[in-house]
Amino acid sequence: MPQLCMHSPIGDLTVTEENGAIISLDWGWVPEEWQTETDLLKEAVDQLNDYFDGNRLDFDLPLNPPGSDFQKQVCAAMSAIPGGSTKSYGEIAKEIDSSAQAVGNACGLNPIPVIIPCHRVLAAGKEMGGFSGLGGVDTKKILLQLEGALPPQQQTLDL
Repeated sequence: MPQLCMHSPIGDLTVTEENGAIISLDWGWVPEEWQTETDLLKEAVDQLNDYFDGNRLDFDLPLNPPGSDFQKQVCAAMSAIPGGSTKSYGEIAKEIDSSAQAVGNACGLNPIPVIIPCHRVLAAGKEMGGFSGLGGVDTKKILLQLEGALPPQQQTLDL
């Protein structure tokens, strides 16, 4: 599977493609010999750089996140949250007729964080909840602050 790495403000990231779609975004850097610059991976890195530079909030890439049908349903619901906005686990649960806990578990298994914006999903009362990426909740706060969506009671970080 082709992979391409990039440096970002939240750490090194590796994007993976399979059959013409992005299937994962992982923290870390794979060896150069494992990296391949496909058109799709270059576009993904360009869009991620635009995002981190503050020039885009949403992504336009073909995605195929692995997981159960339920996980894919939660990924689709997260992808529908516009940049600069947030929803709660409970709100998504109501949309897809599930429980907030099940939605939270699926968010934690999101294989394409940032691009599929699990960071835009908050706990009740605009509390952060969790974040499975490197840096945990601090990284979630950085992403929300970058988008102008960090709840006022959470704005304690300097970028």
